[in-house]
Amino acid sequence: MANPKRRHSHSRTRMRRAHDFLVAANPGTCTKCGQPSKKHEICGYCGYYRGVEVLKMEPEQEEQAPKK
Repeated sequence: MANPKRRHSHSRTRMRRAHDFLVAANPGTCTKCGQPSKKHEICGYCGYYRGVEVLKMEPEQEEQAPKK
């Protein structure tokens, strides 16, 4: 059975293990509007957090050409 001749440094060991702690983003859904949003943050679509309106969101208005 092969054994390493020399010990790996702390830096080399930590560089190898760096990717072990990465996790994929797992967005939750807003309880008010159902849009995907980050957990424990205000919904960027409706402005609610845990059923309470935190930000007053204005509906997006479509840009229309001026009427002549």
